Amino acid sequence: MLENSLGPFPLFLQQIQSDTAQNYTIYYSISGPGVDQEPRNLFYVERDTGNLYCTGPVDREQYESFQLVAFATTSDGYTPELPLPLIIKIEDENDNYPIFTETTYIFTVLENGRVGTTVGQVCATDKDEPDTMHTRLRYSILEQLPSRPTLFTMHPGTGVITTTSSQLDREVIDKYQLKVKVQDMDGQHFGLQTTATCIINIGDVNDNLPTFTHSSYVTSVEENTADVEILRVTVEDKDLANTANWRANYTILKGNENGNFKIVTDPKTNEGILCIVKPLDYEERQQMTLEIGVTNEAPYTREATSKSAISTATVTVTVKNQDEGPECQPSAQTVRIKESEPVGTRSNGYKAYDPETGSNSGIRYRKLSDPKGWVTLDEDSGSITIFRNLDREAESINNGVYNITVLASDKDGRSCTGTLGIVMEDVNDNGPFIPKTTVTICKPTMFSTEIVAVDPDEPINGPPFAFSLESSDSEVRRMWRLKKINDTATWLSYQNDPPFGSYVVPIRVTDRLGLSTINSLTVRLCDCVTEAECDIRSIERAGEVRLGTWAILAILLGIALLFCILFTLVCAASRATREVKTLPDDLAQQNLIVSNTEAPGDDKVYSTNAFTTHTVGTSGQGVCGTLGSGVRNGGQETIELVKGGQQTLDSWRGAGYHHTLDPCRGGHVEMDNCRYTYSEWHNFTQPRLGEKVHLCDQDDNHKHAEDYVLLYNYEGKGSVAGSVGCCSDRQEEDGLEFLDHLEPKFRTLAEACMKR
Repeated sequence: MLENSLGPFPLFLQQIQSDTAQNYTIYYSISGPGVDQEPRNLFYVERDTGNLYCTGPVDREQYESFQLVAFATTSDGYTPELPLPLIIKIEDENDNYPIFTETTYIFTVLENGRVGTTVGQVCATDKDEPDTMHTRLRYSILEQLPSRPTLFTMHPGTGVITTTSSQLDREVIDKYQLKVKVQDMDGQHFGLQTTATCIINIGDVNDNLPTFTHSSYVTSVEENTADVEILRVTVEDKDLANTANWRANYTILKGNENGNFKIVTDPKTNEGILCIVKPLDYEERQQMTLEIGVTNEAPYTREATSKSAISTATVTVTVKNQDEGPECQPSAQTVRIKESEPVGTRSNGYKAYDPETGSNSGIRYRKLSDPKGWVTLDEDSGSITIFRNLDREAESINNGVYNITVLASDKDGRSCTGTLGIVMEDVNDNGPFIPKTTVTICKPTMFSTEIVAVDPDEPINGPPFAFSLESSDSEVRRMWRLKKINDTATWLSYQNDPPFGSYVVPIRVTDRLGLSTINSLTVRLCDCVTEAECDIRSIERAGEVRLGTWAILAILLGIALLFCILFTLVCAASRATREVKTLPDDLAQQNLIVSNTEAPGDDKVYSTNAFTTHTVGTSGQGVCGTLGSGVRNGGQETIELVKGGQQTLDSWRGAGYHHTLDPCRGGHVEMDNCRYTYSEWHNFTQPRLGEKVHLCDQDDNHKHAEDYVLLYNYEGKGSVAGSVGCCSDRQEEDGLEFLDHLEPKFRTLAEACMKR
């Protein structure tokens, strides 16, 4: 089907027939785009005949084809044949103009280019069916402005624009305009066409040299002037302004051998600025001639000879004279004087001159600096006079030259400054000496040391040196000896094996002219391997024997404090001795406390003067308590009396035993050889315990005491009432926890002794 068909509509396209129509009554139908899909109702088929119709025109650029499906069915819905694919293709019509991608193209090509240089490319598109005559495009140039000469051509198939001449000159015409055309149907006259505009800019190259506007220039400058502008020069350049092809570089080709001038470019005006960088001297030259040249920043593109490659001009500079005052030439002058010259000696000094007259008359001199004040300066002649003794070997004197600064001025106050160097000729006024006054000899590893001498004088008054021992003491000569090494050094070695220590060895050093000095050299003989090791040991010994003032003061204060503490203790002990009251023996032992129970044993009763002792346990050792414990055949007697003082049994000793009973409260106390048989201990304790118990029944008048030990009858169980005896008068309950674990016969007594 042709696109954009004019009808009439509905337009018959094709008839669909089925072979089964001979046997069945067939009904036809179609489905797909253009029927029941967008664009709907564009096609339909007659149900009985199968004729296919189109209801309107179709644009191929919108719908290239339609994929339909045709059906053949009977009246009852039976499909005797498979569905038939039906493709309707829209045949293209040349109804679309080719269109350029841009309405105006802008290209740039450099001037003076070769023939065939590519300028640019234009491009167009066509919506018609590809690969047909409708989309086969041809390009061409319709018009060129300016029209003559023709400089460009276009490829008809690709649209590429190229040059046809090498005579493009930006300085003549800097822009061209082309009207180009594109046409389909392969450029045939009946094809559709479109036009566009191409603007071609001609790019600049450095094909024009800068040239001076004048071939010669004249200027003037005063002498002794620097860093000033003296001339501006201009150039012409046809290349594009403010580009590297236009900007100028100026150089001085001749006449600036001393570097008095420089020329730079003004970036705004492109002018050359000639300046003075080093002052000129009228007395030397009154006129100077310079040759200057100019080039561009960009290299020149055309072939050129050496004469035409650079533009040159001549500059004549006239130097103007000035009354410039005295000149100090040369600025540094010297005079030679012997350092032994006496005070008042006169010598030549500094000389300046007037460049106008070439003489030094009328010039006055003055010192600006004289570090040591050794000389005076004559105001009229500039000569010097020695004011103080000169010393070539003094500090701050370098290489024997003493510098002073001199100011020379004329009657108008114009001045110059210079330096006068006084070269002091050396005399032999300094003897050689040994700068190192202390040396170390490590006896295990060395037997000598090197001694080096120096002389501040010039070498002509210095070495070779002679070394000798300067001492009338024969012991020094017996112990030490010298052996020459070279002109300035000698070996000092010991002999006869002197002991370790420090020695003073006098050595005389004499120079070649006989001037000498005696040097007292301290020699340390040390038991070391290196000299540094000997130094450390010396520091340690010095630290052991020297005490500072503060250390001594701290020691004295400590001693005084110890005396104060000792005195306080002695006074307190004396006072306590006077205040102690002697307690009666019957008050020393009051309470019964179990000291130890190691295991249960057989109870045994011993009666002595109304005092009962209980033996508990079957095995164990006797341990001394406050009064003591009896041991019998492995049994342990656990009776102790506390709150008693220390008691020594001096009256009873057994087979070399010595017993000391320390005060304690039911605990164990260590003692030497405190193991006895039961009979020994029983014989000692029973009489004494009986005596103490008997005394407990009497007061000081041997009468019955109401509050001493009382007799109580055993009632079978403990009393709920507290104790009314002295045994319960305890100030503390510490250490009584063991009363909760006594045997039944002890609990009544324990409960009577405890406060409730």
